[in-house]
Amino acid sequence: MKQWSREIEINTPIEHVWSYFDGSLEQMQKIMPQVAENKPVRITEEVVGSIYRQKYKEGKRIEEYDVHTLEYANNQKDKKMKIGFTLANIFEITALYELHRINDQKTKLKYTVTNKALKWFAKLFMLFATEKIVVKFLEDVKKVAESEA
Repeated sequence: MKQWSREIEINTPIEHVWSYFDGSLEQMQKIMPQVAENKPVRITEEVVGSIYRQKYKEGKRIEEYDVHTLEYANNQKDKKMKIGFTLANIFEITALYELHRINDQKTKLKYTVTNKALKWFAKLFMLFATEKIVVKFLEDVKKVAESEA
């Protein structure tokens, strides 16, 4: 299993940044344009345990998987969401988004991803995996959030 973790400061209020993670599909697609669908399968009152069926477009292929909410906190100064899903029966992935209010106009976003290979050939692929995708994702969130602020 590999894990990557990075953080970035975004010059936008925490509620605005949070709207990309805990909002509508339209908001989510601004930072994750490959997500084609995100439909609730099971919603729990405490959010943890909720499941969404997500469709992800990669080129012409569409992958479908269930996204499980594993952790959730929505407080004034700190917000957190951890999700988990299995991609194509090959990778078990978790993504943790942690937001911290620095001040009224600045937010710190920490993004932590784990990727566990479930098949032997995927383990070979993992040897060459880098944090490049994590860094790009954070930069994309910053760019979108600050452009809309």
